[in-house]
Amino acid sequence: MQKFNFLVGITLVLSIFSCSGPVDAGKINLENWKSDRYGCKGIRMQELEEFQAIKNNFLGADNQALIKTFGRPDRVELVDKSQSFFFYFLEPSGDCEGVEIEKEPLRVLFRMNAISKVSEVTVTTLNP
Repeated sequence: MQKFNFLVGITLVLSIFSCSGPVDAGKINLENWKSDRYGCKGIRMQELEEFQAIKNNFLGADNQALIKTFGRPDRVELVDKSQSFFFYFLEPSGDCEGVEIEKEPLRVLFRMNAISKVSEVTVTTLNP
């Protein structure tokens, strides 16, 4: 019985510490960020300078930590079984109502590796 209680205790401790929380996003107003889906309101663009300053802090974070921090990504692209991308648009994208896209909008790309950890953070207009 003691072995069983010990195993249950270890499992409980590990499960508590394995859950990821939000990542420190510095001075970025996360409520505004989350409310600006697809960059339609242009609010995220106001956070560009701060984001550029701290973007490398997100390296190694897992996908759930990103979602808890920035909200659901505007787009997720699976490249192959070993990597995927989370897109957060800074400028209005083609998904915004009444917006005509003349050029690719500026976006934040989080490259996720095979174990769903951030391996690269890029601010770009290019697609992966």
